[in-house]
Parts: sequence; C-alpha cells; structure tokens
Amino acid sequence: MSGLDKMKARILEEAQSTAQEITGKAEADAKAAVQAERELAETEAAKILERAKREAADYAARVDSSMDMKRKQAVLAAKQEVISGVLEKAYDAVMDLDDEKYFEMLEKLLEKHVLAGEGTICFSAKDLKRMPAGFAEKIKSIAASKGGNLKVSEKPEKMDGGFLLVYGGIEENCTIRAVFDSKREELSDQVNRLLFG
Repeated sequence: MSGLDKMKARILEEAQSTAQEITGKAEADAKAAVQAERELAETEAAKILERAKREAADYAARVDSSMDMKRKQAVLAAKQEVISGVLEKAYDAVMDLDDEKYFEMLEKLLEKHVLAGEGTICFSAKDLKRMPAGFAEKIKSIAASKGGNLKVSEKPEKMDGGFLLVYGGIEENCTIRAVFDSKREELSDQVNRLLFG
C-alpha cells in the first residue's frame, strides 16, 4: 500500500471514528431526551390520574350527599303527611263528638275567648238545631262572669262548627277549624313527638 493509500485509509478511519462518535452522542442525546419526555409524561399522567381520582371522590361525595338529602326530604314529607292525617282525624273526631261533649267543649272555648261588653255569638245551622236546652243561659252566665253580655244570633253562619263572637265591628273566629289552624304547629309537634319520638 502506498503512502497515499495509507493516508486515505487513515482519513477514512478517522472520519468513520468521528461519525461513530457523533452518531453515538446523538443516540445518547436522543435516548436522554426521550427518557426526559417519558418521565415528564409519566409525572403529568400521575397528576392527571390523581386529580381525576379526587374529582371522582368529590363527585361521589356530592352524589351521596344529594341522595341523603333527598332521602331525608322524602322521610320528612312522609312524616308531615302522616301528621296531617292524624290532625284531620282528630278534627273529624271533635266534629263527631256527641252533643253533650261537643257543647261542653264549646263552653270551655267560650270561657277562654269571651270579652267584657255587649256582643253576639253566632253558630252554624247544625249547631243551632242541636243546641241543648239551657245552653243560651250558660252563654249569658259565662259572659256575665267576664263583665259582658252575649246574645245568641238566630241567623246561622256558614261554618263547620264552633262559633263566632261579634263585638261591634270586631269578629273573633272560634270555629273548630280556626282553633285547629291556630294550634296546628303546636299540635303537629305533639303528634310528631308521640309518633316519631
């Protein structure tokens, strides 16, 4: 081999060695870049997965809370329906009292609501028909004990039961329905305690 051939061979050998060096460095750099990107992607994926787990847990908690709230509302609605039913049955029972007990109850109601002064007491047509003998005198006696005077109106009023007290232009509604309505919250609480503890 001549000197020129040796020089060419050495230049080719050096070029190949440099090319291999550059290629090796490029491959190492590429592997490092790929590894760095892979680690970054894995880190991001882990963050996304963690965030998704938290959001899923939050959503599940909200769904549980919402379902619990709906269950409580349904139970409350059912309790209120039962309580209303009990109060209506109690109202019906009062309206179905025999005449003696019914008018005894009206006496007690009158004692609570009668005022001093001149007035009129009004009843339903049904109560005027079934009013016991001597009840008008009891009304006058109760009114007199409070310093007043009540006259029984012969004109029936449209009402369920109970009475209206009229003093001048002022009317006090003492119908059974009005008494129940005014005590509804208190009665509801009592029925709730009795039925549901």
